[in-house]
Amino acid sequence: MDKEAYNVEPMEAYPTTDSLPYHDPASLVEEKGIQIGEAAAIFGDLQTVEEYGYVSRGLKSRHIQFIALGGTIGTGLFLGIGRAFQQAGPLSVLLGYTLTGIAVFGMMQSLGEMATWLPLPGAIPQFCARYVDGAMGFAVGWNNWYSCAIILCAEISAASIVIQFWNGAVGINVAAWITIIIVVVICLNIFAVAIYGEAEFCFAGIKIVTIVGLLIFALCIDLGGGPTHDRLGFRYWKHPGAMKEYISTTPNTGRFLGLFSTLVNAAFSYGGVEMVAVAAGEAENPRKNIPKAVRRVFWRILFFYVLGSLAVGVLVPSNDPQLLNTSGTAAASPWVIAVNNAMVPALPSIINAVILTSASSSANAFLYTGSRYLYALAQNGQAPKILLKCSKRGVPYCGADTVFTWFQNLTTISTLFTWVSICIAYLRFHAALKAQGIDRNTLVFKSPFQPFTAWFALIFFSIIIIFNGFYAFCPWDVDSFVTAYVGIPIYFALYIFWKIFKRTKWISPAEADIQTGKAALDAADSQWPEQHPRNVFERIWFWIA
Repeated sequence: MDKEAYNVEPMEAYPTTDSLPYHDPASLVEEKGIQIGEAAAIFGDLQTVEEYGYVSRGLKSRHIQFIALGGTIGTGLFLGIGRAFQQAGPLSVLLGYTLTGIAVFGMMQSLGEMATWLPLPGAIPQFCARYVDGAMGFAVGWNNWYSCAIILCAEISAASIVIQFWNGAVGINVAAWITIIIVVVICLNIFAVAIYGEAEFCFAGIKIVTIVGLLIFALCIDLGGGPTHDRLGFRYWKHPGAMKEYISTTPNTGRFLGLFSTLVNAAFSYGGVEMVAVAAGEAENPRKNIPKAVRRVFWRILFFYVLGSLAVGVLVPSNDPQLLNTSGTAAASPWVIAVNNAMVPALPSIINAVILTSASSSANAFLYTGSRYLYALAQNGQAPKILLKCSKRGVPYCGADTVFTWFQNLTTISTLFTWVSICIAYLRFHAALKAQGIDRNTLVFKSPFQPFTAWFALIFFSIIIIFNGFYAFCPWDVDSFVTAYVGIPIYFALYIFWKIFKRTKWISPAEADIQTGKAALDAADSQWPEQHPRNVFERIWFWIA
């Protein structure tokens, strides 16, 4: 494998392809199977594959679709959105989630095109290393791993907060709940990837059913269908108002700052949307299932986040004192507040159970994602080679309220840097296709309006990174400044370290490695069986999953 094509030096123990016999990728896939054939094409030899193993494509179509559907429905939508409402008001939240959603859609279209061309394990660090610069692959890979580690802690922290909603959990030390959740999450990740897929399938199913039920509930309550028969309409958009002033007392400036603050919150809520590309390297029939999942990103964003933020905005006033709850319980969730205000018994406990499931699901997903980023880094030669070691089932071996707010601030910048890196990688990939004479019309998945879509998303996310901590200056607050901006020097320190250590160069489009491993993946396409629906129910199910 020619790693020098994208400025990543092969590790010392990697055998060079010059000293080994050439193996035709298509023949290897046919003789040895998809798993070994793909691995040999990526590593450049069979010896490394036999020594370390390789990830297996154990995620079925329904796993991928539900990972994509439920991957972003986490504590940001159920818990974090409350802080945005309290600060900015319902219209600002609706606009903030919509604008960020448009940029996320553009980024995901770009990522989907790259992930369909080369569905590799971990994906994002490999794309950056191949198409942009080995230093960027190193920076985004380790930055992503660090982000996943922190988000894992954030979700577990949120889960421990949620549990204390019930009176029976008040006297129990929160460490006990954290330990239980950690054990469950680890167990779901150390066995076959299909077990992780099944867990996420179930978790996502619960979250999707819940959010659909909550949207229907919101419509009924808003139209006066609740126990009080009080028709709300857009009452709370008039009083206390649709857009609140934040920091500044000047009306227009204050409302603008309130709107901008929701962009940061929305970025945290959307974090993890790129997870479907990370799972591409372990998906069955990726050339069919990845485009299917990516094409539905727009509707997922519209349905879950835009309609979700609108629903909460008509049910809960932004000055509701419960939104300011600092007792460390999930009572501050705007969904729970809406149910309590509507005086519907039992529902608060059900919603909190779902939020607990959601937090556990997100922790499970980010543990999986973090381990795959390490695996991708090891493939690039930018992490210890031992991290390539897989089990026989193809699984890599590596692998309170104020606290939640800190974690949210810390992880948002890391997420934004990941999205910026994806956009840059796509722009270089787009240029490489043109420079190497590949017509984009021949691609299995061609994202629309490129490269303008990627440029818009890149500029949008960059603006949020630069100005995300504006509130730390009014008045000056050291803690807020550090949590808002510490991610920036971390990312650039990683980039500069690898740039100096390996003396990597910016890759020209004509030299970008867009082919290594593709022949084996092309050969594997014919190995996946076609599924044909036998009746109307299977046709509906195949469309969903």
